[in-house]
Amino acid sequence: MPAGAAVAAATEVVAVAIEPSDEFDQVGWMEEKELTPVEKGYLFVLIWMDKRFRIVDYLEQLETMYYRINLQMPKSHTEQYNLDNKFWYWYPLYALGSFSAIAYLVAALSGALLGFYYSPSTAAGACNVSNASVAYCTIAGIMTDVNFGFMLRSIHFWSAQVMTAAVFLHMLRVYFTGAYKEPRELNWLIGVVLISLTMGFGYTGYLLPWDQLSFWAGQIGLEMALSIPLAGEWVAQLMFGGFRLTQSTLQRMYILHVFLLPFIVTALIAIHIAIVWVQGIAEPH
Repeated sequence: MPAGAAVAAATEVVAVAIEPSDEFDQVGWMEEKELTPVEKGYLFVLIWMDKRFRIVDYLEQLETMYYRINLQMPKSHTEQYNLDNKFWYWYPLYALGSFSAIAYLVAALSGALLGFYYSPSTAAGACNVSNASVAYCTIAGIMTDVNFGFMLRSIHFWSAQVMTAAVFLHMLRVYFTGAYKEPRELNWLIGVVLISLTMGFGYTGYLLPWDQLSFWAGQIGLEMALSIPLAGEWVAQLMFGGFRLTQSTLQRMYILHVFLLPFIVTALIAIHIAIVWVQGIAEPH
């Protein structure tokens, strides 16, 4: 055999040896089954993606991790003592966390839509209200000129009220049922931070219309910041843009309400729910 032919044959053998072999003939299996066009399309896309990104392998790893985590968790009180039919009257109280999360999503979506029409400016507005700011005029325009604007702002307002009440009641339920105890101390602390940030949401949103109620609420907040020992002036300058209410104040409230707080709260809610998923729900002690 010529040397060139020998090298070519050896190269072909090595290539065949290192070529990954498919352990399962997916295409042949699909041909044997009576599948609808939708099912065939779904499986074809899944197989195509799996050959390139090993999606199935990662899904199997997630499934294994899920079962290992759940095997490590101790049984809940209702599971251990078979009390499923004795604590039925507690179940609505255990939905307050989910209820507050749903209210948050509704407030976030409605607030994002309101943001298309709102302008955070303290300059004189063009609406038919004496001494009204641009911010107030944009709110008035949403309520009167935008299609379904009154309904949209009402949804945002009431979803925020429901979220605040649901978070407060959720914290009460956790406290009075002893769900803050070991091993759930960290999630309790995250819940304390979340209810504080919820108050921050309410305060910053309260100032955005920049009417008389907003102005004097801002003035109260400014005075409270200035009353902080040692760091009062620094806090007032950071949060309110100075020692009196100006355009900088409204701009800061808008940035906090629309950009900073949503990202922080969403991340903390995701961590909070993940910990609940890992640890399970604590029934009354």
